[in-house]
Amino acid sequence: MPQFDREKLTKLVSEFRKSSVRLQKLKAIGREKFLKDPDKIASAKYHFIVVIEASIDMCNHIISRNGYRVPEDYGDTFKVMAEAGAFDVDFSEQLIKMAKFRNRLVHLYWEIDDERIYTILENYLGDVKKFLGSLWLFLEWRNGDPNEEDK
Repeated sequence: MPQFDREKLTKLVSEFRKSSVRLQKLKAIGREKFLKDPDKIASAKYHFIVVIEASIDMCNHIISRNGYRVPEDYGDTFKVMAEAGAFDVDFSEQLIKMAKFRNRLVHLYWEIDDERIYTILENYLGDVKKFLGSLWLFLEWRNGDPNEEDK
């Protein structure tokens, strides 16, 4: 079983989940209402950054704790985790795209089309759940719930 600091991952998961919930709520308001509200668009960008950063931080923690190869960049973090068996290759490619999206949000946020932000909300939030589920299976975290106390 891979090694990890339960407290550290629990904190990261908490932030990940808070932002994931906010993204779900933003998706639920509908495309038209979302695109008319610059504050909602900015909120989505922020929460995407939090979710993606938390994902990268969780993976980097596991990589470090277990002596896996050092990633070359944020996207490579997910490739390293796939090499370790946490994700299948196809899903790791989706996660690598997510890391690239994070880079655009952080460094070129003004160039990202608002329609694209909503399309990602509509089509890729399932990857957020899949990420956590895959990671918990890999870590053999009890019942797949990182917030559940050990008995």
